[in-house]
Amino acid sequence: MELFFLIGFIGALVALLFAQSRRLVVMACPEGNDRMRKIASAIREGANAYLKQQYATVARIFAIVFVVLLLMAFGTNGSMLSKFTPFAFLSGGIFSMLAGYIGMKISTQANSRTASAASKSLNRGLRVAFASGSVMGFTVVGLGILDISCWFFLLRFIFGISDPTDLGNIMVMNGMGASFMALFARVGGGIYTKAADVGADLVGKVEAGIPEDDPRNPATIADNVGDNVGDVAGMGADLYESYVGSILATFSLGPLAGYGYRGMLLPMALAVTGILCSVLGTFLVRTDENTDQKALLGSLRRGTYSAAILAALFAAPLTYVILGNMSVYVSILCGLAGGTAIGYFTEYYTSDSYRPTQELSASAQSGTGPLIIGGISLGLKSTMSSILIVAAAVIISFIAAGGYDNYNQGLYGIGIAAVGMLSTTAVTVAVDAYGPIADNAGGIAEMSGLEESVRGITDKLDAVGNTTAAMGKGFAIGSAALTALALFAAYAEAVQLQSINVLDSRVTIGLLLGAMLPFLFSAFTMSSVSRAAFAMIEEVRRQFREKPGIMQGTERPDYKSCVAISTNAALKEMIVPGLLAVAAPLAVGLLLGAEALGGLLAGALASGVMMAIFMSNSGGAWDNAKKYIEGGHNGGKGSEAHKAAVVGDTVGDPFKDTSGPSINILIKLMTVISLVFAPLFLSLGGIL
Repeated sequence: MELFFLIGFIGALVALLFAQSRRLVVMACPEGNDRMRKIASAIREGANAYLKQQYATVARIFAIVFVVLLLMAFGTNGSMLSKFTPFAFLSGGIFSMLAGYIGMKISTQANSRTASAASKSLNRGLRVAFASGSVMGFTVVGLGILDISCWFFLLRFIFGISDPTDLGNIMVMNGMGASFMALFARVGGGIYTKAADVGADLVGKVEAGIPEDDPRNPATIADNVGDNVGDVAGMGADLYESYVGSILATFSLGPLAGYGYRGMLLPMALAVTGILCSVLGTFLVRTDENTDQKALLGSLRRGTYSAAILAALFAAPLTYVILGNMSVYVSILCGLAGGTAIGYFTEYYTSDSYRPTQELSASAQSGTGPLIIGGISLGLKSTMSSILIVAAAVIISFIAAGGYDNYNQGLYGIGIAAVGMLSTTAVTVAVDAYGPIADNAGGIAEMSGLEESVRGITDKLDAVGNTTAAMGKGFAIGSAALTALALFAAYAEAVQLQSINVLDSRVTIGLLLGAMLPFLFSAFTMSSVSRAAFAMIEEVRRQFREKPGIMQGTERPDYKSCVAISTNAALKEMIVPGLLAVAAPLAVGLLLGAEALGGLLAGALASGVMMAIFMSNSGGAWDNAKKYIEGGHNGGKGSEAHKAAVVGDTVGDPFKDTSGPSINILIKLMTVISLVFAPLFLSLGGIL
């Protein structure tokens, strides 16, 4: 049976080879004129410099955590912590880093090529941007499956761990390194990009009245760098840890459900099947010329929906052959259908093809206040559909898997639903990553002085990209809820927690603290963006004031100073939110005990999922409301409604690109840390 896990290496090989084939397609496209190449080179240089410094900073934190884990593992001779965990922590972080870095590299090579392709036709621009996004998507899943497969064979055949329960419990801890890296990548990248974006918009578009991505704006290059380090590299690390986390959580639940190695093989087989289906789905993404946003979304949706349908069809025989029954198949369908439904409702609330964002755009005619109130209301309302979908997926997958007869089998059903939801991650990430690449292409088109029609094409692609990015975030949040539940079940098993008594004062305290943490985390990340944006605004104003020739085009702005501001701010400000995810569960577990920590995790899950959905959808709607006005509606560019919409977009930027998408990582990281340190909490009990 164990040799069947070789399919993981086959899946990884297919994914990475396909990623390389897409990279060659992108690199074969012309990069454009000399001006375009110079701008792309400046963006590439800034992105490389930031990631180099970010990884150096995170490496120091990783080294400290690694030493602590080593002391726990080898100082107690493996009784407190598996001796493999410190090294798995490192490998998870390294693979997560690689996923983000490779995605950033291709995006900075594809931006000018997308602009050049868009000068020929909309369909060519779409294909180049999507092909580069595909490199990111298939790299994420390829590296994820490779890491899991390597550790499985090392543990089983090199170190001789034959008990599937022991092997699953060890492997579930492998996700800590990936979650750790993802949090810093998301938060740091989010702070970087939004500081530049807010500064560029408020001073450039509102105060100076110059177009978006105008080369006279000193923050323009930093803004475009941010698209790559935040929306691509950060997003890649985020989806990597979601993908790996769901598989590993199900690994640990399979033996507990009585399925042994078969219960571990099924999520691996589903992941590989999802890779093959995603390959087919990518070839269905194309569109006609002179199309609208709805048709563009339809072309991208065709790729994701087709991959999901194919995965659903192939999952049926896989489930029967591996497990010998079809009960779990319903759980897999719940995950696939739930992910698709979350994507649809996210599109409904954030795309300007639908009434909510159109009405939000119209409210800008009454000023900034009604627009802000409307965006908050829209985001709050949007939580209902996603939560109902997640709740339905949980209960149906639990019951279908036999949860009423065997509780652990029901938990396995929830875990496999998360794997099903994430099985087509490759094409989902491709659709998500395409957006910031199209955004960069629009910036390069503007800065290099290409014809207005080219910017019109890139704006179409970018507007759709805003929606697909929101859909990707909704998808990640929904899967995070299912994965966190599965990880929570693993934690409960580790500390022998049968139930959580909310009447226990310590549990109540843990529950309240957990519900508060996403709010505190969001406050930290939002204020970080605010401080960094203030510094950026002051720098742009200074350059406009001291270099009047910038506006006349006779002086060159100092782009590097703005890049440095975003870089330094991101590296400084990402530390506290990242450490919060580590300190909170450790403090509660040590002081109040394992049951109170269970309350903390439950509270964080409940409030965090809704907070993440609210912030991501509000931000996406504000962004597309602005784009809708810029498309000629409600007064068009330069109108008072447009100025209000720019402010709304500025508020939404940290909502959708910094705080919102980071919360789902926070939830899972706290759960994994709780699981890793569970023996310590059990041995010490609650000090208080």
